[in-house]
Amino acid sequence: MPRLADLRFRAATTFQRRVANPLLRRLPLQTVLETTGRVSGLPRRTPVGGRRVGDSFWLVAEFGERAQYIRNIRADPRVRVRLGGRWHPGTAHPLPDDDPAARLRTLPRFNSAAVRLFGTDLMTVRVDLDR
Repeated sequence: MPRLADLRFRAATTFQRRVANPLLRRLPLQTVLETTGRVSGLPRRTPVGGRRVGDSFWLVAEFGERAQYIRNIRADPRVRVRLGGRWHPGTAHPLPDDDPAARLRTLPRFNSAAVRLFGTDLMTVRVDLDR
């Protein structure tokens, strides 16, 4: 990975891990993705931005395969998504062949702008929500 992209990745993930995520997880209406830790087996909650379309929830991971929640999904695709304060179980599917830039144009603008600004390796994720 080029040095500048690596520095952006390290700076963004450190800020998210230590400042943004702990605060955002506590907001009752913040959308949160809960995965199972691939090593610990414990629930891991990550604030995300995305949009529900029918029985699916779409989001774009800003660091692709390097994102910890993508690595957790690869190990166990069963997840939960908190939407509007309610938890919805589902199955996550990373979609490396989907066009993440085009997908971002269909998702909420504020989050999409942040993903474009900080992201180094975008990847679309679809969560098929259980009925």
